[in-house]
Amino acid sequence: MMGLSLFPGLGYIFLGLIHDVSIRAFIWYGLIVLVSLWGNRLYKSYRPDEMTVKSKDQWYSELSYFYYAFFSLWTLIFLLYVNEDTYNLHYIAIFTQIGASVVASALLSSDRRLFVPTILILMVPLIIYFFAVNQWYGYILAIFSIVFTWVLFYSANSSFKLLMKAEYHATHDHLTGLYNRRYFINALQQMMNALKGTDSYSYLLLIDLDHFKTINDSLGHDVGDQLLQEVTARLKTCLPSRDVLARLGGDEFIIAGHNTDEYSDSKERAMELSKQIINSLKASYIIDRHHLYISSSIGVSLISSSSSDANRFIKEADIAMYEVKARGRDDVILFDQEMSGRVESHLELERMLHFALEKDEIFLHFQPQFDNNQNIIGVETLVRWNNSKFGFISPAVFIPIAEQTGLIIDLGGYIIENAFRTLSEWHDKGIELRQFSINISMRQFFHYGFIDEVKKHASHYLDQKLNETIVFELTETIVAEDIHKVVTIINELKTLGMHFSMDDFGTGYSSLSYLKQLPIDEIKIDRSFVNELNEDEGDQAMIITILKMADIFGLRVVAEGVETQDQFEFLKQFKCDYYQGYYFSKPLSTGDFEKLYSS
Repeated sequence: MMGLSLFPGLGYIFLGLIHDVSIRAFIWYGLIVLVSLWGNRLYKSYRPDEMTVKSKDQWYSELSYFYYAFFSLWTLIFLLYVNEDTYNLHYIAIFTQIGASVVASALLSSDRRLFVPTILILMVPLIIYFFAVNQWYGYILAIFSIVFTWVLFYSANSSFKLLMKAEYHATHDHLTGLYNRRYFINALQQMMNALKGTDSYSYLLLIDLDHFKTINDSLGHDVGDQLLQEVTARLKTCLPSRDVLARLGGDEFIIAGHNTDEYSDSKERAMELSKQIINSLKASYIIDRHHLYISSSIGVSLISSSSSDANRFIKEADIAMYEVKARGRDDVILFDQEMSGRVESHLELERMLHFALEKDEIFLHFQPQFDNNQNIIGVETLVRWNNSKFGFISPAVFIPIAEQTGLIIDLGGYIIENAFRTLSEWHDKGIELRQFSINISMRQFFHYGFIDEVKKHASHYLDQKLNETIVFELTETIVAEDIHKVVTIINELKTLGMHFSMDDFGTGYSSLSYLKQLPIDEIKIDRSFVNELNEDEGDQAMIITILKMADIFGLRVVAEGVETQDQFEFLKQFKCDYYQGYYFSKPLSTGDFEKLYSS
């Protein structure tokens, strides 16, 4: 800015000093320097990441005054020198005034409030001057100046419209017309800047539509897009006037609320608005003659001046939203300190799990399996983690973390290799087992290297006879993912002689069609049914049904979680094949299992 105003001004003053060394030259020089310093200060004071909406407006207003002063000063210089014939200063004044008009129209085209008055400030004196010449060429130049003024207006206005259109597309979602993620994060950052130094609070609502993908996949993306537009219309009707609504992408929407002085007020407003949105979105939709129903899950994060990171609050709302999903959807949950503690603990465990294999903190236990005569016929391989900081960590805690982070691939490979090695060593020691069960996670099962890894370790540690004792346990969620791919993988490993079991049977996507299609050899009755055998007649009927179903399909049945003699006797009465549970033995280390087997 300093350069724009200083150098042309210095040129004028230099010529002025040659023509007439006087006090006015020094006055103009001083004015130009002051305006240049003003522009330089404005440039340095612009810090968008730290400014609020109000401070940005104030800065922009001052910038507008600077432009008016800058170009007005240029016009005053023109008026001062336009009648000076010495050194042809009048020609220089005329052409630099025209140049200033071009610069102004290009520089200020992004704001109609600036370029309209500025072009008038620069061009009107020029037009008046040409008419004042009172010569035919003066009239022609005046007409030319009028046409040129119109051209400047037209070009600046066209540029303004193009800039506004580009800005709209850059900050808005094309489907719903709402603000997009980029604009929202900037707006949220400015809102948080405004909270600095105050005791004010605000709220953030992250809204995710439940089972939207099902509608998209079953009815098509056209219906899905129309549904998103209907959802947008309903959200707008619920939105308080000062709140900001945006679409983050897909079926996720986000709302930033206005400021309140009390934490409790902000929390109350957030929860009330969330419940209003949930109820509004649940009402039926009619799209292309389809009657659709959809619910929503909302995560809430309360914003305070304690943090300046906008992404942190979005992440908190996201965590709360996924907590809603985990609890069954169609609800709202506020991110609080308890949830924050769980997240921090989760992140700490995730970090430590990355190094657990390197530090030899992961090891295997084996829970014996028994037949009806209570003879050991096999084991189920179970993974354990003994962390140097937290001690023994339950698989129910760290296995989901491994699944989410992808560490389950390395962990699963470690389990398979060490399980195969242990089976081989036991065989060499004379421990003969009918089956050796290993749990396989969904992510591990579908990994491109799973089959090759099993074949590699099997060829290294096992022979054909030991291959036939291996039973890979799969959960029913794997079946629901891609049954054709599941069948292909199972059949390829069965060529090695290995077997497959359906774990936790009866708790997921169980169906007769799955049992008929899948080339499995065994099903495991989930412990939740076994635990209630003595109290719940429904569970008794369920187990009897499972046993009869398995008999029809020629499948073995393993009951897990057997803890009492009554449970064992009931299962035995209805011809269950194998059993495992604390009634017989808890999971054992390698050495302890060898002792039990020997005894």
